[in-house]
Amino acid sequence: MAERLFLGVDGGGTTSRARLTDANGNRLSEGRSGSSNLNMGIALAADSILAATREALAAAGLPETRLGDIVAGFGLAGGNVTALAEALRRQPFPFAHIDVTSDAVVACLGAHGGNDGGILIVGTGSQGLALVRGEMKTVGGWGFELSDGGSGAQLGLAALRAALLAFDDLAPASGLTDAILARFANGPPDAAVWGKSATPSDYGSFAPLVIEHFGKGDPVAQSLLAESIDAISAMMRRLIQFGADRIALMGGLAPIFRPLLPPELQAFLVEPRGDAMDGALAFARQKVSS
Repeated sequence: MAERLFLGVDGGGTTSRARLTDANGNRLSEGRSGSSNLNMGIALAADSILAATREALAAAGLPETRLGDIVAGFGLAGGNVTALAEALRRQPFPFAHIDVTSDAVVACLGAHGGNDGGILIVGTGSQGLALVRGEMKTVGGWGFELSDGGSGAQLGLAALRAALLAFDDLAPASGLTDAILARFANGPPDAAVWGKSATPSDYGSFAPLVIEHFGKGDPVAQSLLAESIDAISAMMRRLIQFGADRIALMGGLAPIFRPLLPPELQAFLVEPRGDAMDGALAFARQKVSS
């Protein structure tokens, strides 16, 4: 019988990352692919997971026939929605065993080595999670349409709205609003068509532009970042109410938001011990041993 392999997948609205280890936990390789946010489609997520896994196998010099030896843990955006997680479990993966949870759960497991603590993910989406005396408690993470305050997707959406309000002289214009409109032939019609099919990742692609103009002192960008910080601060305070006294701020926007948080909240921040792929691997091992 071939040696068992373990796979940890961290999947969000933009990127899926997979880490492969041997049975002893020795890291073999990693792979990367596109979105595996379950809210954006189960088939898309499954395809992205398999693409990242195949890349990891190739990087480790292993044939695809080893897919059947893999025990996999998936930590995915949308994995906290039971119906979506169950739908992914029904996909015909070629692995020996899989299980699914949210990206926040695996991020917390990785950040605190399985010990008590909290995490706040701020990337394309956002979600907070606290592990306190073995109990998981979450805040946010219910999808772009209804939740994800402070996220890159919501920041991009707010920036586009600000640009269209400025075009109609209903709100102040600035370098940021001009730069956004320039991407749509300097007017709302093209933006309106684009918005009909835009995904959270598409909206999130405007977040760097907001941050760039924030650094230039742009008043609209400053106002938008302030709203994002308010949303993130509210989520942090809820995690503290849950009992989390150590919180790791994670995700692509974490380095931007960290110095902007109120000092009393910064006092709770710690550096993560590991990343979400470490947590997904720990999740996979827990499921096999339980």
